[in-house]
Amino acid sequence: MKTKILLLSLIIIVCCNANLKAQNWGIKTNLLSDATASMNLGVEVALAEKWTLDVSGNWNPFQFSDNKKWKHWFVQPEIRYWTCRKFGGHFLAAHLIGGQYNFGNIDGLPNFLGSDLSMLADHRYEGWFAGAGVGYGYAWMLGKHWNLEAELCIGAAYTYYEKYMCPKCGEKLGTDDHIYFGPTKAAINLVYLF
Repeated sequence: MKTKILLLSLIIIVCCNANLKAQNWGIKTNLLSDATASMNLGVEVALAEKWTLDVSGNWNPFQFSDNKKWKHWFVQPEIRYWTCRKFGGHFLAAHLIGGQYNFGNIDGLPNFLGSDLSMLADHRYEGWFAGAGVGYGYAWMLGKHWNLEAELCIGAAYTYYEKYMCPKCGEKLGTDDHIYFGPTKAAINLVYLF
């Protein structure tokens, strides 16, 4: 159901843009998310000469061997200001982010910017998050219809979760919340422009 809502939202954004000419909108995939087995899709539409709206979503419904969980879904709308022209060169970005997750039984993760990810080895966390961030990116024009983008954003996210004793089963240990500060987006996008 959540996937259908995400796809419908992306279609509505594209269809509401009355000026669908060449290089006024594009679809994209984040190659970094692809590398983590997270399905993702983004749509970007031109709003003005130097402004675009990018809406992307990620979804990972998979449970891996040994009951490793990295299940999640999230949506990330982002407004971009291009310093030269839309879809090419430098851009500044501001985004919102929100979604749900179910993580557990993952070894070898560090304590990262105040979030102790090593606890994912012995516990399972299930909850939701919402946040915002700002960032910088650059888009290289590879051809008439192809771009490669790199982007890094920092920000904050509030999360509320339930903690369980072990990744597969176990008793519920309670609920808690956490505020995360740090990277909220890292992307290497392959973009097809229409």
